[in-house]
Amino acid sequence: MGREEEEEVEEAIMDGTTTSQKQDEGPCHPTPPSSHLPKPISDPPLATRPDPLSLSSSRHHRRRSSVPHVSIDSPDPTVRHGSRNESERFASSQRELADAVARLVFVGDPGSTDPRLKLPGNSVRTAKYSPLTFLPRNLFEQFHRLAYIYFLVIAILNQLPQFAVFGRGASILPLAIVLLVTAVKDAYEDWRRHRADRIENNRVSSVLDPHAAQFLSKRWKDVRVGEVLKVLADESIPCDMVLLATSDPTGVAYVQTTNLDGESNLKTRYAKQETTSRPPDEAHPVAAGLIRCERPNRNIYGFLGNMEVDGKRVSLGPSNIILRGCELKNTAWVIGVAVYTGSETKVMLNSSGAPSKRSRLETQMNRETLLLSGILIALCLVVSICNGIWMGNHKGDLEFAQFFRKRDYSDSDDKNYNYYGIGMEVFFAFLMSVIVFQIMIPISLYISMELVRLGQAFFMIGDTNLYDESSNSRFQCRALNINEDLGQIKYVFSDKTGTLTENKMEFQCATIGGIDYSGGKVASHDNGKEHSILDCADQIWKLKMSVKTDPELVMLLRSKCETEQGKRAREFFLALACCNTIVPLVVGTSDPNENLIDYQGESPDEQALVYAAASYGFVLIERTSGHIVIDVLGDRQRFSVLGLHEFDSDRKRMSVIIGCPDNTVKLFVKGADSSMFGIIEKTIDLGIIRETETNLHAYSSLGLRTLVVGVRELSRNEFEEWKHAYENASTALIGRGRLLRALATNIERDLHILGASGIEDKLQQGVPEAIESIRQAGIKVWVLTGDKQETAISIGFSCKLLTSDMAQIVINSNSRDSCKKSLQDAVARYAIISPSHGDSVTSTARAKVPLALIIDGTSLVYVLETELEEELFKVATVCDVVLCCRVAPLQKAGIVALIKNRTDDMTLAIGDGANDVSMIQMADVGIGISGQEGRQAVMASDFAMGQFRFLVPLLFVHGHWNYQRMAYMILYNFYRNSVFVFILFWYVLYTAYSLTTAITEWSSVLYSVIYTALPTIVVGILDKDLSRKTLIKYPQLYMSGQQNEKYNLRLFMLTMIDSVWQSVAIFYIPYLAYRHSTVDGSSLGDLSTLAVVILVNIHLAMDVFRWNWITHASIWGCIVATVICVIVIDSIWMLPGCWAIFHIMRTGLFWLCLLGIVVAGMLPRFIMKALTEYFMPSDIQIARELEKLQRLNATATTEIPMSTFSQP
Repeated sequence: MGREEEEEVEEAIMDGTTTSQKQDEGPCHPTPPSSHLPKPISDPPLATRPDPLSLSSSRHHRRRSSVPHVSIDSPDPTVRHGSRNESERFASSQRELADAVARLVFVGDPGSTDPRLKLPGNSVRTAKYSPLTFLPRNLFEQFHRLAYIYFLVIAILNQLPQFAVFGRGASILPLAIVLLVTAVKDAYEDWRRHRADRIENNRVSSVLDPHAAQFLSKRWKDVRVGEVLKVLADESIPCDMVLLATSDPTGVAYVQTTNLDGESNLKTRYAKQETTSRPPDEAHPVAAGLIRCERPNRNIYGFLGNMEVDGKRVSLGPSNIILRGCELKNTAWVIGVAVYTGSETKVMLNSSGAPSKRSRLETQMNRETLLLSGILIALCLVVSICNGIWMGNHKGDLEFAQFFRKRDYSDSDDKNYNYYGIGMEVFFAFLMSVIVFQIMIPISLYISMELVRLGQAFFMIGDTNLYDESSNSRFQCRALNINEDLGQIKYVFSDKTGTLTENKMEFQCATIGGIDYSGGKVASHDNGKEHSILDCADQIWKLKMSVKTDPELVMLLRSKCETEQGKRAREFFLALACCNTIVPLVVGTSDPNENLIDYQGESPDEQALVYAAASYGFVLIERTSGHIVIDVLGDRQRFSVLGLHEFDSDRKRMSVIIGCPDNTVKLFVKGADSSMFGIIEKTIDLGIIRETETNLHAYSSLGLRTLVVGVRELSRNEFEEWKHAYENASTALIGRGRLLRALATNIERDLHILGASGIEDKLQQGVPEAIESIRQAGIKVWVLTGDKQETAISIGFSCKLLTSDMAQIVINSNSRDSCKKSLQDAVARYAIISPSHGDSVTSTARAKVPLALIIDGTSLVYVLETELEEELFKVATVCDVVLCCRVAPLQKAGIVALIKNRTDDMTLAIGDGANDVSMIQMADVGIGISGQEGRQAVMASDFAMGQFRFLVPLLFVHGHWNYQRMAYMILYNFYRNSVFVFILFWYVLYTAYSLTTAITEWSSVLYSVIYTALPTIVVGILDKDLSRKTLIKYPQLYMSGQQNEKYNLRLFMLTMIDSVWQSVAIFYIPYLAYRHSTVDGSSLGDLSTLAVVILVNIHLAMDVFRWNWITHASIWGCIVATVICVIVIDSIWMLPGCWAIFHIMRTGLFWLCLLGIVVAGMLPRFIMKALTEYFMPSDIQIARELEKLQRLNATATTEIPMSTFSQP
């Protein structure tokens, strides 16, 4: 995101999409104080005439530049002038400040502010539980999973005597283990939150005691609204507080908001002149002061209020408030009054985090779970009905049957036994069979999926291929529940500036007076014109970054400055140096006689322009709240900043009113060409305007970002009129934002054009190659940008998004009818039909010519949320590339929703700025780029990384691996449990449907917990079907995830058929072998237990692609563990079947049965696997064979060591 896209942030703020997202780990903790931050440039000696005009202006909250406040030939304090576009526009658009909805804060008097103690204290709580609420609340949250309720009902049924199939303890154990593991994890996480809360709440701040007339120490949690606080340098702000005074006489303070919004640049805040004049050591810095402000809200960029001081009403805006979590920098101290505390502070109101998402596989798994439920019900019905038929056929024998005795003859009294009639017995048999077959729904699958995702995230985070050295940032996995979705992406929606480009702007060229200065450029020191500044201490100040200069333009400025063109060039660069909110800081070097000037600002565009002006000799060296100092070609001059109108999305420009040393007042304006040419005086300099437009078109075609610069000299009457209007607007209670915007629009007119600038935003490393690979993988790339169309198209060609053979469908319409016609023309020309009617396209021309759709934000206004959406969807989905220009944040989200709501395809959105938050949260997968625009996108994303090119290894490697592993693990868990259930079912058919089991209850419980759980988790984390090198080399392999090749209904049905066959082998081979022997049921149960564990683990081993010692240990170790557990269980004399395993293991038939079960059970699967891979191989199988062939031709590879599991 860059300067031309800042309008997007403005609209995002209005729609509440730029709120900071705080992590769940705990409260917002400040970073340790830094002692090596650069210091502001001190006041250098000035050799200029005194400024006859001394006025004031206001700062806009986003640029945070210093705000002037001086007086006109009078020592009386004045108000500031300017516009606070974003915040007050947001506030006034949502709610106007009236007494009924305002918060009244009596400065220094918390008792009057909150007499009934209704306002929250300053204590914060991020922990979810307390010792009393942990158990009930945690259990309540866990039982939101319907599967857990199912197993709870099963466990409760087993406690009733009529349904007691297993022991009461054994039936509860599986659910208890799962609940316990999750509860321990949640308890540990919440303990960390409690610990962080205690540290935060017990920090100490200085609070004014009105009785002692001094500042005393007070814990943060005890601070109340209305109290006056003092914060020292490098300390954190304890609450949201309005500034009253600072150590700077002009009321300026610098804060760092890293803990709030992730931005590391220093921001400027200021206290009002009416309060800075009060001594800070008085008992009441503001006597009888009253603040009327808006109610607490989440908008971290907005604040609306006013303050009454000595009967005078002073307006308050976002530049007058510092928020909790910020850190005071480069300012000795500040004094402020608490207006929001504790849970009402903006940082706490924004701590909800990104919305949770569910993976596509987990959603699809519900279908299979329902099918398994159907199979379970069918088995239970068969057993219960057959049980009723058996009892009906043997009703005369029930008196003497062990389980169905009608009467109890053990006592002298003849009484009923546990028999309730055939109807009730059938019902009881159904419920008992549900208990016996309960593991058909695998309860361990949920905890296994969480553990596998945690392991996958560990390797993704540690992958050095996703580490960005330039920003020292590792890959972040912020959402653990959608790892596998990375392997099924079909659409990628990308921001341009800062995502595809570096967002590190470099001044390239300028057109001044219609003349293009884009010729040969050389480094300023090579040109012999490097600009150094000698301060009063004989120290040399140099620019931290230099810009290549045009020799012709340098010559014009230095040797021909008296010519008309020279004067225009001088004013052009003076405008670049003045019309900004950059704060110059001095940075020390290893040479004590040399310092560097570093320009701090939130906009990379502004930084580039100020560096360019400095390289041409117009060096901004100081900014205070009332003036700026510029070294103009060696002559240090002081300019009064009389007014400042910040950039906003309505005007698309910013302006500054400057009082010059020659007693003139000038209005400098810079902005987008679409907004500037409408306010330029066209009756003069018409030729210059046309030449400038021509040069701008050429710059845009080269992919440069352009800004037009204009100037107008104001008369004293014009300025006085503006000043009076501003004072009225800034103190208005109703419609203040609207009045300030109208005031800015009114003053910005009849400009004389000076020229325009061309700034290059270079592509990030590897972007063209990444986009080409992504498109080869069958992923459609849509770029959504706020740049103008020409710039976006040029960047599209540079990054290989657009190609010369593409037919471009361009929609630039200013009405709904023209949009409709353009879409219909595209449909007719390229024979596009609705995807719901069959194929997406049906024309030979379409098959030969790739299409690219280019549409602007104005057209989208008439398309989105209207009946034209369907037409746009038809056109866009058949295009290979879609490029949207001049789009607002909500339009970005609307475009993502266009695909997400109409198709089953997976969507991914990637961006770096606050204007991308809505798009990131709308997509199935959201990725934030840790770039130059702060961390709003990162904090709202599911994953975060440093460069766009990392998308290739993330999707093609980790996404493919995660999808393949998770899909297999889900199917394997269904298979593993269904085999076990079918074994129990076959046994019930031969025991008079009495629901007795040969397998002990403890083996049934441990089957899913110990016997077979670990191998599937290990394989789910470590297995790799293909190497990293192969997956990146052949992007087409990624399509297997898009086409659901590894998880679909067909594979599920084949898995169920295989499980039925294997259960038949496990049950009937021992049954046929031992049916005429005296072996008891417990011995057969032990044989079945060992057989099923060996078989399912060999089944898993057959499907493992990449072996390592951990995989070997888990698979074969679980078989050994099963043997040990069966021996231990059969050694306990009080349990049924004691010593059974020892009797049967010493016979040769036992081992022969085990061998026969393995061979018979695995043979069909082995044959099908061999035939499929030989005659109908998939792309993945072909690639695996290719890898094997390459390994045969190369040297033999060694086993992969544990430390390099994430490597190829």
